[in-house]
Amino acid sequence: MGYRGSSIYDENDFFDAFLHRRNRPESPNNAMEKPAFLSMIGEVHDQRVLDLGCGDGSFGLDLCRAGCRWYEGVEGSINMLTSAQENLRTVQARLHHGMVEDFKMGRDVYDLITSRMVLHYIEELPAVFQSVYQGLKPGGRFVFSVQHPLLTSTAAPSNQRGGRSDWVVDNYFHAGERKEHWIDHEVLKYHRPVEDYVQQLLQAGFRITGVKEGCPEPDAFLEKKEYERRMRIPLFLILGGEKK
Repeated sequence: MGYRGSSIYDENDFFDAFLHRRNRPESPNNAMEKPAFLSMIGEVHDQRVLDLGCGDGSFGLDLCRAGCRWYEGVEGSINMLTSAQENLRTVQARLHHGMVEDFKMGRDVYDLITSRMVLHYIEELPAVFQSVYQGLKPGGRFVFSVQHPLLTSTAAPSNQRGGRSDWVVDNYFHAGERKEHWIDHEVLKYHRPVEDYVQQLLQAGFRITGVKEGCPEPDAFLEKKEYERRMRIPLFLILGGEKK
């Protein structure tokens, strides 16, 4: 059957295992995706920010410390929301419990809307892009990351120990639902080719402002062997758009 959206994070064993993996300094999210994402969003000082799928609030805390004027996060998982409330208790922030695709935002409200590693869980993405476009002020920016489509194309399991060293890419142009076995659970994701993400952004009205794939930097890894392994295939796709 599989878990949809953020529901998997309310399974306590999965939640604990996920945070343990995610918070490792050498996790791909910290070593590759986050630096690329931060370089894409640039300056956030005095900006009003909405974070779609804010997780445990760690990224929101980074934005608040970087000087954003106001931070809002949307999160569907109670476990994640509880963690976010704790992590953001000392800063000016507002959190909403609910699914990203159901969140209703006002018109021309935000300077920046972000979403990290969430949108590949959402089936009807064009509606989300249209809502984001409405919620941004003119000239406002939208930056999001997803699991790279080379990986979501075929969720082939790996029996390798010590880090995966080969990958299967198949059915790339067949967009749609994929089932992935992840941390001993079956999770549902939605695969889209790169061009689908780009075209759906353009159709929503955005001007594309940047694209990154989280190319690793040697200094982010303790071992050269791990750096070289991470150079073999992209794990992330990060896109930026601006409201015209």
